Amino acid sequence: QVRLVESGGGLVQAGGSLRLSCEASGGFFSLNAMGWYRQAPGKQRELVAGITRDGRTDYGDSVKGRFTISGDWAKNTVYLQMTTLKPEDTAVYHCAAGRAERLVDGPQYWGQGTQVTVSS
Repeated sequence: QVRLVESGGGLVQAGGSLRLSCEASGGFFSLNAMGWYRQAPGKQRELVAGITRDGRTDYGDSVKGRFTISGDWAKNTVYLQMTTLKPEDTAVYHCAAGRAERLVDGPQYWGQGTQVTVSS
């Protein structure tokens, strides 16, 4: 069973930066894609960014140009560098992983989530 553990959330002022990390354990070699979704109160969960083993990336429209996803598959870890943060980025960010070709095709595994709060 794959287990995902996130770290790096917190409180930051608008315009600031944060980096999230997600480490996978157990059955990692079955995964083809990892990344992040987020959910704000009263809103639907949305894709933030995904990355495949061969380096293909997907980004949600609202974060393009501001967030960058990267992966170190040797360390079973993916990172999300978030810059120029806005109050509307405030949400619980969940690490996700799956065996599909791309993360947007539907992850099978989820982390518990880490809170990101951006103050204005």
